[in-house]
Amino acid sequence: MKLRRALSVSAATAALLPVVMAAAPAQAAPAAEIPSCSDVSNGQYHNNALVGRSFGIPASITLGTHWTTYTTTLTNSSAKELKSFELSAALGSYVYNEGERDLSPYGDLQYWDTSQRAWKTLRQANGNAGGTLPGPKTLKPRESVHVQLRFRVSKDLPLDHAYDAFTGLTGTFIDRYRDTECTSDGSAVGGFSPRKG
Repeated sequence: MKLRRALSVSAATAALLPVVMAAAPAQAAPAAEIPSCSDVSNGQYHNNALVGRSFGIPASITLGTHWTTYTTTLTNSSAKELKSFELSAALGSYVYNEGERDLSPYGDLQYWDTSQRAWKTLRQANGNAGGTLPGPKTLKPRESVHVQLRFRVSKDLPLDHAYDAFTGLTGTFIDRYRDTECTSDGSAVGGFSPRKG
């Protein structure tokens, strides 16, 4: 999963109709073996279907045990239903130069499970903070999905270089480019800098 560096900005937030909370049963990932629309179009495909917003991610956070809670929203701004919809979240940092490290293994990322009324940890097999969330299988036009997330970064994170850190939510769905089925996505991401307390 790749999160875009640019923060998603909502073009129109008024009159969002139905709202879907991230508590529906999880679905399989049928899009796992389908190529991305960007790849099959040689960069000609542009997705404007998902508009993302994030609220509550500060410009910097203090390392340690304190949680930072934020809310993300993805809205289907297109006129078509998004199919094979899947939600995932991540916490990490961009690595630009040799010797830099990703802060993800030093972080914790959780989402609020509305059905069980409990925080659930997202951790990938490689130890990075992030993963797939339960959510709707489709997203109708003007329908939104809202997810509450929280994160923290351990005080063990070495601050021997600057971290261009991010956290957020991505929605992936199956679309078409000309006659080819492919995957597309949209994100609600915010950036921050870690600092010692």
